[in-house]
Amino acid sequence: MLPLTFFLFLLLLLLSCLLTQHSVLSCNKSDRDSLLSFYQNISPPPTFNWSSPDCCTWQGVSCHQDRVTRLSLPGNALSGTITPVVANLSFLSYLNLSFNRLSGPLPPAALPSSIRVVDLSSNSFNGSINPSFFHRASNLIAFNVSNNSFTGPLPSAICSRGSSPLLQMLDFSSNKFSGPILEGGIGGCSNLQLLRAGSNSLSGGLPRDIYGVKTLREISLPNNHLSGPISNSISQLTNLTILELHVNGLTAEIPPDIGFLTNLEQLQLHTNNLTGTLPPSLADCSSLRTLLLRNNHIGGQISTLDFSKLARLEAVDFGNNSFSGNIPASLCLCRSLSALRFAYNMLVGEVPPCMASMKSLAHLSLSDNYLSNVVGALKILRHCDNLQVLFLSRCFSDEMMPDDDDLLHLNGFQNLQILTLGGCNLKGRIPSWIAKLRKVKVLNLSYNQIYGQIPPSLGNMPSLFVLNLTQNFLSGELPREIGRLPALITDNSTSDLSSLALPFLFSSLQYNRLFNLPRGVKVGNNNLSGNIPAELGQLKLVHIVELTNNNFTGSIPDQLSGLTNVERLDMSGNHLTGEIPRSLTKLSFLSSFSVANNDLRGEIPRAGQFDTFPASSFEGNPKLCGYVLERSCSSSSSRQDDESEEEEEEEESSWFGFVPFGIGYFVGFFAVSITTLLCVSW
Repeated sequence: MLPLTFFLFLLLLLLSCLLTQHSVLSCNKSDRDSLLSFYQNISPPPTFNWSSPDCCTWQGVSCHQDRVTRLSLPGNALSGTITPVVANLSFLSYLNLSFNRLSGPLPPAALPSSIRVVDLSSNSFNGSINPSFFHRASNLIAFNVSNNSFTGPLPSAICSRGSSPLLQMLDFSSNKFSGPILEGGIGGCSNLQLLRAGSNSLSGGLPRDIYGVKTLREISLPNNHLSGPISNSISQLTNLTILELHVNGLTAEIPPDIGFLTNLEQLQLHTNNLTGTLPPSLADCSSLRTLLLRNNHIGGQISTLDFSKLARLEAVDFGNNSFSGNIPASLCLCRSLSALRFAYNMLVGEVPPCMASMKSLAHLSLSDNYLSNVVGALKILRHCDNLQVLFLSRCFSDEMMPDDDDLLHLNGFQNLQILTLGGCNLKGRIPSWIAKLRKVKVLNLSYNQIYGQIPPSLGNMPSLFVLNLTQNFLSGELPREIGRLPALITDNSTSDLSSLALPFLFSSLQYNRLFNLPRGVKVGNNNLSGNIPAELGQLKLVHIVELTNNNFTGSIPDQLSGLTNVERLDMSGNHLTGEIPRSLTKLSFLSSFSVANNDLRGEIPRAGQFDTFPASSFEGNPKLCGYVLERSCSSSSSRQDDESEEEEEEEESSWFGFVPFGIGYFVGFFAVSITTLLCVSW
């Protein structure tokens, strides 16, 4: 019995050894050597470990039987270069090295014929891609090299001569590729579904053979230098769901048969040189969710487009074109519409009453048109419960500011965060209903004809961090409450509208996020008087303070040194007196400063940002001195001292001149008196 048990033990031990040996040898030696060569050319993080004998157990490596089939190491902080030996992994089907720090050119060695997916995105690769790289990639399905620094032409060889007949996805976006997209290149990928090459320097027209790739679902070529027309042949790509050709130099009209693209969900043609009118067939793109045509030269009646057929629309931007006519009532049937921008056109008439039913509308920009009846517009739009952004600047003209009688029972705009009515020449006072808008962060009433005092209640608006009342007829003192605006004292960005559905212009700059706006208080070019409130110094989050061209008097408050984040401080064109507080030199972010045309005196402080300001910041103050004005304070001071000494000397000489005269008079008087007495006694 014992020998049999012992024999079974030996047999199990032998089998165990054989299994262990098989495990150790399960990784193909050629694959292991290739991976080690790759490893030696990169700098992995300390936690990276490829030391075990079996490469199939290494981090990011997968095998089928004994051959390496996957190498997936995204986001591992790898640096270095890719060596040609990767091509020796003859069974490799999946390669993902995205989101690392790899650099240098791609090796000229061809990808293995087994490869199906290559993702090298978000690294620092450079140089051109050698056509031989795809020579054997007959099974390639997806190739992604986005967010690198590749140069030269697009590697059209990837699709030539049927080298990759299975290819479905190409992503070359955010590189430095240049030159035209060659005919016979991309068009050779007969199964291509996604083509992305945005944010490069591609030029020329869209290649004609691209319109023959009927499988395409996405064409994304924005932010290039493409030119010429969009061929009407694009209507053949009936599977398209995304067409992004914005920020190029495309010309001519929108293709008249674009309505055949019934699956199209996103059409972004903004910022080109497109002309003509809206093709009526555009209304047949019934799947559209995003329609962006801003910054072109498209015109004609905006009502040409029947929006009632575009019920799925979520964002529409026709801004900066030449559209005319009334705001179409058919828009009101777009129940999912959340963002609408018709700014910078030639629209007339009034806001249609049916817009009160647009409960999804969050972003509305009608600025720079020729609309009328601002009171009616606000009464309608207050029913848009979700409205967060409302741009109506330079939209109405010479009407009365909507007062409390017009909106006495204001129960709308409770989610409004941006309200602009600037440049409308509105007349009247600042109504008290505005202060009830608890979520408003940006309020622009500039360039109107508003008179009266600034309501102190504006200082109680809990979310307000941009207040622009420039160029009105406001009078009285600047309320101290403005210096207590909560959102300019404590950061409440948790409730900020972090991203806007559509961009907008602010001080000639385009913004996509609200929290990127410079926070500011602008009350310049009014008739405000009194002292500058010391409470303004509490606004430590403010970036811009403009008090220019008013009638402020008194000295500059030393407390303004508390504006620790201020970048522009303008107090020019007032009647300020006294010296410039030296504490203002502590404002390390101050890049623009002006106290020109006041009645300030003394030496201009030196140190900090004050050493960078030009003389124009201080001109118009004849009593100021300092190096900037090339007006010496010492010579001015010595002249004053000399004048004082002369006055003192004159006083002293007159006093000493009086002393001898007095003594002589006294002595003479005494001598005469004694003589007289003696004579009498004698």
